[in-house]
Amino acid sequence: MGEHAREYILAFDTANEVVAIGVGKLRDSEAVASRNVDALKSASVDIVNTHEVAAHRASNTVLLSEVDAALEAAGISKGDIAAIVCGRGPGSFTGVRICMATTKGAASALEVPLLGVSTLDAVAWNAWADGVRGRVLVAADAMRKEVYPALFDLDESGVRRLTNDTVVKAVAAGEWLEDALASLDCEADAGTMTRQLIILGDALTKYADIFTELGELAPEALWSVSGRGLMLAPRMGDGNPATLLPVYTRLSDAEENERIRLAKTEPKNLRTGVQDDASGAAAALAYRPLDVAHVRDVARLEGETMGSDAWAATLVADELPRKDRTWWAAYDGNRLVGYCGGWVVDGQVQILKIATDPGYRRRGIARELIGFVASDARDLGATEMTLEVRLSNEGAQAFYEDLGLSRIGVRPHYYSDREDAVIMTGPLPVARKDVAGMTLRVDEVVDAADSADEENGAAPLACEAEASAMRDDMGGVFDQVDSMQAARSMDADPSAEPPSFARPLILAIESSCDETAASIIDGDGVILSDVVASQIDFHARFGGVVPEIASRKHIEAICGVCDECLDAASRSLVIARSGLAAGAESVAADEPNPATARSSRAAGLHWRDLDAIAVTYAPGLVGALVVGVAFAKGAAWGADKPLIAVNHLEGHLYANRIARSDIKPPMVVSLVSGGHTMLVHVRDWGDYETLGSTIDDAVGEAFDKVAKALGLGYPGGPIISKLAAQGNPKAIDFPRALMHSGDLRFSLSGLKTAVTTYIQKEQQAGRPLNMPDIAASFTAAVVDVQVAKAKSALLETGAKEFCLGGGVAANPELRAAYERMCKKIGVRLTMPPLSACGDQAAMIAEVGRDRYAQGKFADLSLDVKAHAPLDEPY
Repeated sequence: MGEHAREYILAFDTANEVVAIGVGKLRDSEAVASRNVDALKSASVDIVNTHEVAAHRASNTVLLSEVDAALEAAGISKGDIAAIVCGRGPGSFTGVRICMATTKGAASALEVPLLGVSTLDAVAWNAWADGVRGRVLVAADAMRKEVYPALFDLDESGVRRLTNDTVVKAVAAGEWLEDALASLDCEADAGTMTRQLIILGDALTKYADIFTELGELAPEALWSVSGRGLMLAPRMGDGNPATLLPVYTRLSDAEENERIRLAKTEPKNLRTGVQDDASGAAAALAYRPLDVAHVRDVARLEGETMGSDAWAATLVADELPRKDRTWWAAYDGNRLVGYCGGWVVDGQVQILKIATDPGYRRRGIARELIGFVASDARDLGATEMTLEVRLSNEGAQAFYEDLGLSRIGVRPHYYSDREDAVIMTGPLPVARKDVAGMTLRVDEVVDAADSADEENGAAPLACEAEASAMRDDMGGVFDQVDSMQAARSMDADPSAEPPSFARPLILAIESSCDETAASIIDGDGVILSDVVASQIDFHARFGGVVPEIASRKHIEAICGVCDECLDAASRSLVIARSGLAAGAESVAADEPNPATARSSRAAGLHWRDLDAIAVTYAPGLVGALVVGVAFAKGAAWGADKPLIAVNHLEGHLYANRIARSDIKPPMVVSLVSGGHTMLVHVRDWGDYETLGSTIDDAVGEAFDKVAKALGLGYPGGPIISKLAAQGNPKAIDFPRALMHSGDLRFSLSGLKTAVTTYIQKEQQAGRPLNMPDIAASFTAAVVDVQVAKAKSALLETGAKEFCLGGGVAANPELRAAYERMCKKIGVRLTMPPLSACGDQAAMIAEVGRDRYAQGKFADLSLDVKAHAPLDEPY
């Protein structure tokens, strides 16, 4: 049978208040026949159908139903789609990510290329198709009283963009326009150009009075993005869903405020930083934005490495406050050992300076620094990197070529000694990690599940002590990729039969906070793979999770994590190149596109081989949840598989099944994490009663705040635990709040305040802090209340099974205390493996398996919730 002809492009955009959809038929027979990405990018299309609907911040709920309606109206099926095009923004960050995550999931499942278009370009092209000609200003709403402006020239031949993406205050739009026209050599007739300017864009709905002074407002029908504009706008990207990213034009608020603080004379805290957990020699180094306190160190290293081209400290200091600059440094303790600075201009980041201390070379420092600068530049709208390097420095040229840069020319006599400079440019490189600058590690959850009987059996304390020591040695940071049997199958007899599995196969996705995770489980509850990419390195220097950074990292990581999850399950099942025959029956028999190998799965497990897709929809950070839910919905839509919604807290209850697969209610579960502290009576799976919860801070939050008060960094739990093991838990009598309240409520705020007050008094008295004793006494106060309340809950309910859940469930003192309590009152204790205490997707897959059996499916209008009580059925 010949290959099915895919002749259509599907495009959509949700950057702001409108869902815009376009369907076009490819004119280029070569693009249809070859499915070559470059041909698809440049191919002309005949517009078949366009569709726009006002969403009013509800695009996540209506998007896919509107896409189905557009396809139906066009008379085509998903199997006819040759490529998907996504509006990349700029626009509402959440709106752009809804479109981006949905298209990533859909393109991955359909195994077609994913391309991107600028939302501003689409608006301009729609105006061109409507007959608008001349100089056009498109201004999109950027929230926060800001706009995204861009200038275009429209003539009979098409649309030419004149300025790069940026963001400005709405009241400063006139100043920006004047500067932009001046930079286009229009100074002489700037006034004329302003009067002739045609202005459009959805920012006019808020700021028409401002823009009326700058030119002629286009008809309101042309202000918003349209399906027609999406079809006509130039397409970009390499086709790989993993590599297409939103246009932000700025850093997150937390990063911008950090740069302002670091540019001041004396930053408050020079100790915190992003810990590089790569491996080897660089593992002890820290990477963070350059602060003014270290500019003299930069100048010193400049003098040692740059000779007469060295920059002075004052010049470096002048760079730091500038919004179009990004400077990163590497530190060994407080010693600066490397730095890199970039200037973002005209869609490029120009590397201004990069150097590494001679004693620290060949440790990957320069590569990491460039990766961080490139990441910032990407958020600021850059797509390329350019730099100059001495003609004689062949080693550096080879290094930059390895990063993907190419030689494009020579600047004669560029350096002060008149040596020529080689100009090199190329796409933005990424940090040297597996996925989105995050390292993926293998066999944490699944290996722990394999040995769960030992952990919950004869010598749990010994096992726990060993695991806790290992955790401390790793700094308490876990990025897990778990592929069940993958390592074992490498050593297996090649003639042996492949491992069997039971239907259904369910892929689960978790993105409620700062871990991007995916897992595949089979019908017997066997975890075939579990992948976790933790963002902890990106949040550590802020002392906690930054929601906007979390959302950005999820959109960068989601494809890579799910791809690795499918690959790991494939290795586990030793799947042949043809895939799973049973799963292939439900889809068209098209072969994957050979021109898009990175976005298709030519071998192994495919999305179409799954039986369902489960995803955490609540509770959690809304922006983080949106990425996982939108991606899962896109994948379920593309693969024609049912969608299963899972409550994150219920996932933590089910994590105990990873430790003991035969565990059954009734039981009492203690859920303790950074966001929750509660006791739950599990009457049956799906039937829960919250017996008591915190009235203020969660346990994990209290650990983090005490660690911060002690200057110990983030996350606080592992650090406090390590110190507590060396201290006296009776040294300081911290309060046990609500210990004898007669109910099962918790309060951590008073304890936190007591600890910080004690620290302040000791410092005021000039006495050195005994950190181990403080940590041990604080931990003892937390544990005493948790155990006492848990015991009361067990006695009240009569349950004979007690379980733990949440990140704080990994605390060794808490686990040991629970074991002693349960042994004393004759209750069986089940504890999740350490790697299953924190957020991961194996627990979401466990819930998904039960809900699949019960036929509890969600439709594609599923939306996220910041809060969702466990007690309420869903």
